[in-house]
Amino acid sequence: MFSYEIEKNLHLKILTLQDAEELYELTINSMEHLKEWLPLIAYNQKLEDTEKFIKSTMNQFAENNGFQAGIWSNSKLVGVIGFHSINWINKSTSIGYWLGKGFEGSGIMTKACHAFVHHALTDLKLNRVEIRAAVENTKSRAIPERLGFIKEGCIRKAEWIYDHYVDHYVYGMLAEDWAIKNKPILKC
Repeated sequence: MFSYEIEKNLHLKILTLQDAEELYELTINSMEHLKEWLPLIAYNQKLEDTEKFIKSTMNQFAENNGFQAGIWSNSKLVGVIGFHSINWINKSTSIGYWLGKGFEGSGIMTKACHAFVHHALTDLKLNRVEIRAAVENTKSRAIPERLGFIKEGCIRKAEWIYDHYVDHYVYGMLAEDWAIKNKPILKC
């Protein structure tokens, strides 16, 4: 099972059914905040919906097709980050993420995303990580930009949100670029 300590009081852990109640509460309490950019979150209306989501992510992990991890800050679940799927032939993946209401603006997601990208490109030996974000979703777009991803283009009308389409920017990071950006500093 995946577990990763980012720093003291901040860690990632693969979601399990034991996390269902806490994840459900976080989702319900953050619904208005999240649904602007994550319309599918509105389908999470009862605890059973959260359990169904977690079971699907456990299947994803069992099939070696990525996983979803909870983000814990000070022992409290504050968000989710995960691989949408892994294309093992092309050695690539894409990452999605969200933070609950009140937990943005403190660098948590940038640190969690850094850990996920590092895991994908270093531990899993993938070649490419992609992040897509709606053009107007400046908070989500800020994450790959802070991490040095390359903005590769714009996909027009990439996602249907309630009553309209939104365009997505596509950000990419290659293993060779990540290795250069994250090269350890040698001290003499």
